[in-house]
Amino acid sequence: MSEWRGRSLGTNTVSYDDTQPILYALAVGARASDLDLVFEERLRVLPTFALTLAQWAPDALGSAGAFDITTAVHGSQRLRVRKPLPRSGSVEMSAHVAEVWDKGSAAVFEVAVESPYFEATWSLFAPGAGGFGGDRGPSSRRRPETEPDGSLTVATSPRQAALYRLLGDRHHLHIDPEAAQKAGMPRPILHGLCTLVAVTLPLAESLGAHPADLLELEGRFTAPVFPGDALHLETWKEDETTLAEASVNGKTVITAARARFA
Repeated sequence: MSEWRGRSLGTNTVSYDDTQPILYALAVGARASDLDLVFEERLRVLPTFALTLAQWAPDALGSAGAFDITTAVHGSQRLRVRKPLPRSGSVEMSAHVAEVWDKGSAAVFEVAVESPYFEATWSLFAPGAGGFGGDRGPSSRRRPETEPDGSLTVATSPRQAALYRLLGDRHHLHIDPEAAQKAGMPRPILHGLCTLVAVTLPLAESLGAHPADLLELEGRFTAPVFPGDALHLETWKEDETTLAEASVNGKTVITAARARFA
């Protein structure tokens, strides 16, 4: 698997009009009253919309045969914002395989995407692809030992996965009950990226920040979230960064989350 490290995934230019950022904002939980997220005359594009534009990169690695696309899952995500996305236009991106970590029974592929607007890294967990003698890679950040500084409850919508998949991630696991059952799930699950951003919007509000002023975001997906679930978010302040962990009915679903706003 080490032969994949450094592999170029090429370049791609994705164009969009103001409809897609508005649909995205609604899909991740923006309210109709959030006019600067859902009204084209005042629109500020959420920085995480970039992750839908770059979905082609992890898809390209799977299509190239690096791992079994039917069993690989999205393990974690990182995003660093360079400058705001325009309301409409074209974004040119390049992508490569930054790292391949050997976890024994699985491999973790890190797909890095760069553009003038952002840098993003997908960590893809591929069962059965490990054991090639490579480095295990860094450990995940642990939950802070101190008591949380704050907490939030974030409701998701039963229709949220059906709406979010229109932005590009159309894996059947998120819409088709039969596909979900084949993957060992009782019903379709919410996209990890949708879950992560769904908690980021109310987090920004609780901090007195605007979600479009996001500078950095990351999180690790540890358990599935189902559309309609209510997430309990605990937060810790660390200088200018907020650390967070999300759970559903006491089960942790997102760990090692951190966000920083301008």
